[in-house]
Amino acid sequence: MGEILSRFERAGLRIVGSKTLTVTREFVSRHYPDKEEYLRSVGERTLEGYAKDDLDAKEIFGTEGPLKIGKLVRNWNMDYLAEKRVIAVVLEGERAIANVRKIVGKTDPSTADPGTVRADYSSDSFGVANKEHRSVRNLVHASGSIEDAKYELKLWFKSEELV
Repeated sequence: MGEILSRFERAGLRIVGSKTLTVTREFVSRHYPDKEEYLRSVGERTLEGYAKDDLDAKEIFGTEGPLKIGKLVRNWNMDYLAEKRVIAVVLEGERAIANVRKIVGKTDPSTADPGTVRADYSSDSFGVANKEHRSVRNLVHASGSIEDAKYELKLWFKSEELV
C-alpha cells in the first residue's frame, strides 16, 4: 500500500483522508448502484470489450443483453469488494481524477500500460475473470468523474474524517 500511495504523492497529489475498513455487501451495493442506466453502461462496455477481442459474450454470460451482463458484473464486483479489508483513500490536487486514473492504469490489468498500478500489481484479466464468473482482481478503484467522486466521497467518508 505504501508504494501505491507514494506514487500518488510523487505526482503531486495530497492524501486528505484514509481509513481501513471491512465493508458489507449491503454497503457495497450503494457503491455499485442498482440503477438501470449504470448497469446498462457496464454491460455495454463489457460487450464492446468482447467485440474488440472477438470473444463470444453469450458463451460466458449466457446472454448478450447489456442489462443482464451489467447485473452479473455488479454482483461479482460486490462480492470482491466485500471479501477483504479495504483501504479507502481521498486524494486531491490539480486534475486529481485524470491523474489518479493515469497512475492506476486501465481497469483490465492485462491491457494496462507498464508502470501503472494495475499492470504492476495484477496479472488478472477480464477474460479470465469472466470465464470464472468473478470480478477482475486489481488493487485499486478510481472515480471516473467529478460526479462519481463526489458521490463516493460522501458514501465512504464523513466530513470530519477529511483533513
